Amino acid sequence: MSTDEPKPRDLFHVFSTMDVGGAQVRFAKLANKFDIPFRNLLFATDQRYESVNLLLPHVDREVQEIDFGKGQTLRNLLLFRRTLNKLNPDVLVTYNWGAIEWAMANFGRNCPHVHVVDGFGPEEADGQLARRVWFRRLALWPHTTTVVPSQTLYDIVTRIWRLPAKNVAYIPNGIDCTRFGLPRDPALAQQYGLDDDNLVIGTVAALRPEKNLIRLIDAFSKTVASGRKAKLLIVGDGQERPGLEDHAKRLGLADRVVFTGYIADPSALLALCDIFALSSDTEQMPIGVLEAMATRLPVAAVDVGDVRNMVSDENRPFIVARDTDALANVLSTFLDDDTLRQDIGRANHTRVEATYSESEMVAAWARIFSAG
Repeated sequence: MSTDEPKPRDLFHVFSTMDVGGAQVRFAKLANKFDIPFRNLLFATDQRYESVNLLLPHVDREVQEIDFGKGQTLRNLLLFRRTLNKLNPDVLVTYNWGAIEWAMANFGRNCPHVHVVDGFGPEEADGQLARRVWFRRLALWPHTTTVVPSQTLYDIVTRIWRLPAKNVAYIPNGIDCTRFGLPRDPALAQQYGLDDDNLVIGTVAALRPEKNLIRLIDAFSKTVASGRKAKLLIVGDGQERPGLEDHAKRLGLADRVVFTGYIADPSALLALCDIFALSSDTEQMPIGVLEAMATRLPVAAVDVGDVRNMVSDENRPFIVARDTDALANVLSTFLDDDTLRQDIGRANHTRVEATYSESEMVAAWARIFSAG
C-alpha cells in the first residue's frame, strides 16, 4: 500500500452464524461493492462461515478464532471485552440477537458500535420477549447506531425498545435489477424436471423453522388437488430439508415438489418460475421478494414485515393472512389467470426498479461504516 492510500478501517463483524441467509448475503454484497477500503474481521458464534465464500477475492477479510462457552454470560463478557481490546477495531458491527453480548462487552469503550437488526427467530415471531427487550435497551442505548431494513422494524426499535430515533437508521435492501429477468433456460428446466405442461411456483429461502415451508407445501397441495398442473420449486437448503421432503412425500407430492439445495445466484432459477411464494412466520424485508419482483413475477405471500408495502399496488390484494387456505387461494388465482400474473409481474418490476436501488443501499451502508 502506498503512503498516499488511506489505511483501511477495521470493521469487526459478529454474527450468530455466517451460514447463508439474508443478512449474510447482504453483507457479502456490500463488501464486494464498497469502494472504500475496509478490513473485515469476521466472527460467527456457531463457527459456520459458508457465506464467506460469497466474498470476491479483492475483499480484505480475516476469520477470528475465539474460544467461548455458550451460556456462560459473565465469562463471555470478559472474554469478549479482552478480544475487543486486543483487536481494537474502528467499528464493532453486531448482527441480531445472537451477537447482543458483544454489544454489552463494548459498553464504555471508545469504539463506535453499529447493531444490525434484520428480524427475529421463531420464538419472537408473534411478539417481543420482555426480557430481550430490556436487554436490548441496556445494550444499545444511547450510543449505538442501530440499522434496520424495514419500517416494521423501525417501529419496533423506536416504539417498543425505545431507542432514540436519532440513533436508528432505516436502510432498505436493494438489488441490481439487471441480474434478473433472464430468458428461460430449457436445459436448466429439464435438469430440475420442470416441463412446459406445468406452471412453476417458486420460493427462495434458507430452510429454517421460521420460514414455515410446511405451510407452503400444504397450500400447494390444496391448490393442485383439483387438477391444476403445477410444480413447486424450493431453492435453498438448511436443517428443515429432510422433514420437508418427507412431508411432501406423505402428501403424494414427491414428483411435484423440487428441492434444489443451496444456489448462490438464484436468478436463472427464478426465470423458470411463473409465481413467487413466501410462507414465513416472520420476515422483515426479504431479498427474495425483491428478486422475484425484478424477475417480473407476481408474489403470493403471507402478510409479514414490510412485504405488503414492498410489492406493487396491484399485488397487494394477494398478500394474505398467515393461513394455509388463504395462501392456497392466492396461488390458485394466479395459476388460473395468465393475464393477471403478467400484469402484476410488470408492475412489480417497475416498482423494484424505481424504489429499491442496490447502489443507494451500498452508499448508505458505506456512510454508516465510515462515520465512527
